[in-house]
Amino acid sequence: MHDIVDLERRGIPGVFVASAEFVQAAISQSTSLGFPTVARVFTPHPIQDRTDEEMIAYADKAFEEILANITADYT
Repeated sequence: MHDIVDLERRGIPGVFVASAEFVQAAISQSTSLGFPTVARVFTPHPIQDRTDEEMIAYADKAFEEILANITADYT
């Protein structure tokens, strides 16, 4: 989250990506860092025991949402 907030502060779009286990932590941390609406995308949890095929499916499913967030015009 710190990296995404740093990018945003420098005017570089970023998207925080994590597994669904970390939704509340991401909300809390982004809020405490002063960016409560920072773009966030969550994948299914857990990921550590997923096969390559499962990870590719997770990435494919998240790709459009990540792309939409990183190219959004928030001005």
